Amino acid sequence: MNLLRNLGRRKLRTALTISGITIGIWALVVFGALATKIDGLVAGAHAYFGDRVIVSSEAGGGGMFPLPMSLVRDAAAVPGVDVAFGEVDTMIDHSQHQIGLADEFVGFVPGADAGRDDFPYRYAAGRALATSDEGHDVVVLGASIARNNAARIGGTIRIRGVDFTVVGILEPTLTLPDSQAFMPLGSAQRLYVKDLPPDMADRLVPAQTITHIVVYPRPGENVSQLAARLQASLPKVTAVTAKEFDETIGSMANLLSGIIVGVGLISLVVGGLSVVNTMAMSVNERTREIGVKRAIGGRRGRIIAELVAEAGLIGFLGGLLGLGLGAAAVLVGNQAGEASGTVLFSLTATTAVAALIFATGLGMVAGIVPATHAARLDPVQALRHE
Repeated sequence: MNLLRNLGRRKLRTALTISGITIGIWALVVFGALATKIDGLVAGAHAYFGDRVIVSSEAGGGGMFPLPMSLVRDAAAVPGVDVAFGEVDTMIDHSQHQIGLADEFVGFVPGADAGRDDFPYRYAAGRALATSDEGHDVVVLGASIARNNAARIGGTIRIRGVDFTVVGILEPTLTLPDSQAFMPLGSAQRLYVKDLPPDMADRLVPAQTITHIVVYPRPGENVSQLAARLQASLPKVTAVTAKEFDETIGSMANLLSGIIVGVGLISLVVGGLSVVNTMAMSVNERTREIGVKRAIGGRRGRIIAELVAEAGLIGFLGGLLGLGLGAAAVLVGNQAGEASGTVLFSLTATTAVAALIFATGLGMVAGIVPATHAARLDPVQALRHE
């Protein structure tokens, strides 16, 4: 209560100082929540990628350029390959522009991975695809695409002009499968070829067309070396491993981390200078009071502790308000993005506690200089101060 009374002597000045810290912590919380979300997506995508190698056309990824199914046999013959199979994996709508993961459809033959895919798929409803589904237009939907289309088991979803019966809906994975629609390979091949440019589609047979080859290495095989052999052995392809995927996606995460560090430094400078200014003025106004405390035996350490505690309280209050405003911004942002399936922020308890500790520590560090100056005042001179 004594600390609060001291801060309340100059309410406007204290409020402005707290506001400076609040703004910095607000920005820190929002950017921190965004970074946490992106880190989670990157970690989830790495787990989804696993130890596989993805072979696609050197002309470009994203399923824009087809490969012949015959390349699967050639890929399987490359030394070090354990399992190889073809799939169709491309965006549902290439004109789609959104923040986050774009919706995709993925066609494959169930069991073609020979049990090598160990990603933990869990079903909120329905079932997985089966080999008996080939020849039928059925689909298993990721959590996001199912939510955005209000899908239900037994209902239909329209993909590129074709109605598919929903037989399964996945639980959220917080990575790529959330925005994917899984279907039998034959259905995906027909969808893919019919929407290619006519001069390209006329030269292709849907059943012999894929967009990617998924390759699993033999146990103990060096994945990077296998990728290099695949590129050297197969014509006009590029092979991507989890490591290269991490480097590409990781550059975006590193950029965001740099932004967060910048925000932290700005909040450190602005908030710290505000606290220093406030505490220096407070010490000047309370010089006589400090002199009385020193004259009756008050130790320097006690005076420093009292003033540093006041500065820390300023930081804590600013951090608390900044955390509240940041949490509100994160909540509003996520609610606004839910309609499009875009959840941008993930505010964790670690981020929240770190923000409060940072703000309190900032205030205390900034209060050390004026507190030390106050403790060094000569009691006689302080008592004469007007």
